[in-house]
Amino acid sequence: MQEFSAENILSGIKERDTKVLNFIYDSYFQQIRAFVLNNHGTLEDAQDTYQDAVLVIYQKIVNEGLELTCSFSTYLYSVCRLIWLKQLGKRRLNNLYTEDLESFVILGDDIFQEYEAVERYKLYQDHFNKLSYSCQKVLELFLAKIPLKEIARILGFKNEQYAKKRKFQCKEKLVESIKTDPRFNEIKRPLPINNY
Repeated sequence: MQEFSAENILSGIKERDTKVLNFIYDSYFQQIRAFVLNNHGTLEDAQDTYQDAVLVIYQKIVNEGLELTCSFSTYLYSVCRLIWLKQLGKRRLNNLYTEDLESFVILGDDIFQEYEAVERYKLYQDHFNKLSYSCQKVLELFLAKIPLKEIARILGFKNEQYAKKRKFQCKEKLVESIKTDPRFNEIKRPLPINNY
């Protein structure tokens, strides 16, 4: 198996390099899996925690750059640990003893902000994917800043006014769907940072 330096790993995450992402998974997932399983989680929980951590690290690299003061392994474990402890808190299991299998570093509040951004994006994606194909296309084109007149032409609507009405209906449907999801209130809630 090819080895990568911490710098190569961060660069590979930023570039979504499959070789680097596979290396990270092959090299570090087992320690994350062991931590989650030893702390009241399942294999699926471990996979979700690992995926969320890689997304959080990606967001941190892209948004503000990331300079490690520890090994990548320790940093990844620390992010996963934080995410899993947050999940335990949501499940009201945060008072149970947490067994650490690896060394970890204390992370700043910015990791919580990145994690919440990932959670909001996943919530949005889940509900966006439930919309009809027509609604998805209208919103995709609108978000790509395509003029309403052009959206009407592309989607075969009778005029620009109908495209505007359709965009409004689809947006409202998406917002309502998201607001009825229990995760919406969890994401809006302030984070109990002092518990971690």
